[in-house]
Amino acid sequence: MNERNFFVSAEEKERERLPPIPNQPPSGLDRGGKQHFPSFSSFISTINPKRPSDGQGFSTQCLLPAVRHVRELPPICADARQKQRISIHTLPPEMKAPFPSDPVIPLRTKTTKEFQEDIERATASGDWKSVHDFYVTTFDSFLELNAAFKKEANAPFNTTEDSGINIKFVNAAYDALLYTPPDIQKSVLRGIINSLLREWKGPRTKDDLRAYFVLVQNPQYTSTATYVIYAHLLRQIAALAEADHHFLVHWFKKLSQRRFKQLVERLLQFISTRLFPARPEELPPMAKCSWWIPSATRVLALLNAANSISTPPIISFTDFYNLTLDHIDIMEDYQTWQTHGNSNRFSFCQFPFILSTAVKKAVIQRDSEQQMISMARQSLVDKVSRRQRVDMSLLFLNIRVRRQQLVSDSLDELTRKRMDLKKKLKVTFMGEAGLDMGGLTKEWFLLLIRQIFHTDYGMFTYLKDSHCHWFSSWKCDNYSEFRLVGTLMGLAVYNSITLDIRFPPCCYKKLLSPPIVPCDQNTPVGMATLTLDDLQQAMPDLARGLGEFLSYEGNVEEDFCLTFQVSQEELGVIKSYNLKPGGDKIAVTKQNRKEYVQLYIDFLLNKSIYKQFAAFYYGFHSVCASNALMLLRPEEVEILVCGSPELDMNALQKVAQYEGYSKTDTTVRWFWDVVLSFPIELQKKLLHFTTGSDRVPVGGMSDLNFKISKIDVPSEWLPVSHTCFNQICLPSYKSKKELKQKLTIAISNAEGFGLE
Repeated sequence: MNERNFFVSAEEKERERLPPIPNQPPSGLDRGGKQHFPSFSSFISTINPKRPSDGQGFSTQCLLPAVRHVRELPPICADARQKQRISIHTLPPEMKAPFPSDPVIPLRTKTTKEFQEDIERATASGDWKSVHDFYVTTFDSFLELNAAFKKEANAPFNTTEDSGINIKFVNAAYDALLYTPPDIQKSVLRGIINSLLREWKGPRTKDDLRAYFVLVQNPQYTSTATYVIYAHLLRQIAALAEADHHFLVHWFKKLSQRRFKQLVERLLQFISTRLFPARPEELPPMAKCSWWIPSATRVLALLNAANSISTPPIISFTDFYNLTLDHIDIMEDYQTWQTHGNSNRFSFCQFPFILSTAVKKAVIQRDSEQQMISMARQSLVDKVSRRQRVDMSLLFLNIRVRRQQLVSDSLDELTRKRMDLKKKLKVTFMGEAGLDMGGLTKEWFLLLIRQIFHTDYGMFTYLKDSHCHWFSSWKCDNYSEFRLVGTLMGLAVYNSITLDIRFPPCCYKKLLSPPIVPCDQNTPVGMATLTLDDLQQAMPDLARGLGEFLSYEGNVEEDFCLTFQVSQEELGVIKSYNLKPGGDKIAVTKQNRKEYVQLYIDFLLNKSIYKQFAAFYYGFHSVCASNALMLLRPEEVEILVCGSPELDMNALQKVAQYEGYSKTDTTVRWFWDVVLSFPIELQKKLLHFTTGSDRVPVGGMSDLNFKISKIDVPSEWLPVSHTCFNQICLPSYKSKKELKQKLTIAISNAEGFGLE
């Protein structure tokens, strides 16, 4: 045995252990102690060599050849390893030679073109030796990975802008790998094991990061047979220093959309399979690998960060959702997060990007229910302690309004009962019969929002280009009605009601700035950092003009004659405002125009409407104050408030329930023929007629519990509905034409027909 082989065997293989990751936080999934890496032998044995291939990816025997090449070492006593470690320092120089402190990357000359030519020749001839040698050598160590894929062997590439990796070559090597003979694929996995087993001392070099960057892109990790290797790779990446993560984030950002999405999907599949394995016997017991899911989630967080700093994002934020988590006890996870925060105790709530909007809605609803119960219990206790008569109405937020005085009555009621806002909402229209089982509440929201947002009311301006509403900038002494709108939005989320409100996305960014109301009332709220992209979504024409101004090549100062002062109309009066102190005397030039545009955007979307939005902000948070809001993205708040405007009546037909009818009855078939042929506006009216809202809730059509019931009345009658139960009642009409006529009349005249 030569000296190098002896050294590797004694110091690495004899220890038969992957190096423990320093400062690895304990998992919230693990109630026991901290788990160490399994020994090399147990690491190999987790892949059962006796189990046949499942036909997907690699055979479960893929690592068996590695066992044959592991030298059987004589048993050693418990302290022998420590003695071996100490004796390393006394080894002769030639024994230390293979481990220089500043390794020099081996010189390699194979290009992408040459590699592809090798693949073509091997495919044609069946002789894969050259390709096999390339893969065996390349994946055996971090040094060889850099030698193969680094653009220049000894160039440092210590920059976030360029990983120094020849991505085209990496892609070619991985694309070809899946079509090579099984022994080549197995040799790559053995090489990765060798790479991960080597103990690297001291801080990571950029070449180490490059190796991780290359290894994590390996497409072989779609098979459960490779999950043990994948888990150890993810653990080492997750344990890197923050500065190293910073580099990886920017390198991930440079990947193509397809490769980036594949990385995300592999990680999500890994987490889902570990949580709910199709064949539990294929994976180690959860107790022995509780660090798998935290490690994978932390690496996924790096990809989410890369996606967030990209403009536009590489993929949609919804592509990071793991729908498997819809089926776990998320409230237990939420309570863990509430108790331990972002400490060492793992919870998915630390990484909210992985939770779907439906899960977050469930958390908010459960949190709301707990607060409702708490408020109701406190009211009962107060009554009993004072020996007062207990009235069950005190368990609810009871709103009594007149239709003719809807806004003023609602404002008075909500102001007077602001201590009851966290109770279950019930609405009564004075002078009208009927109990509120949910339908009257929906109608109250609809009518109130429609009246407040009418342009004649003056609180909001309708932006035609973006089809959105925005806050009027007029100044007044009382902004209570803006607080009312915020309270309404909060009550809608709190009571799971969708509203037909159209604000630009930046409104929801402002609503979460900050997500929790600051203790210091002097702290500014709603002052989000907004950009030209945010203005584009609200005022596209103005944003386009400012964009052209930023790219103007002429003399900015002489051609535009602008100063750091803006003017706007307020109730028919033109008023001027300085964007910064002395702005009316500071000319806008080519050098300072970016500052001008940023200050202008900040003025339009933040400062000019500060008091209006602050009142709106406090109204919303007076109802929805909860740590659960910290889990939400602005886009998700919008979906919770407004639902989705995208209607899919085919999906509604699939989940519809029937009472007195079956889905094959003639009346039902006519109904769906008519509804599916309706224009979108009539479909929205049908949805509003049946459910009290024309918006689709977070969970989609399936969350509506839409029901079609038979009613035994003459066919001259119109359809009726019970909005609190999302139910439409249809008589047995004599023809499709009659059904269409009666249904159209009913859904077009469905408002305010209660008894006076």
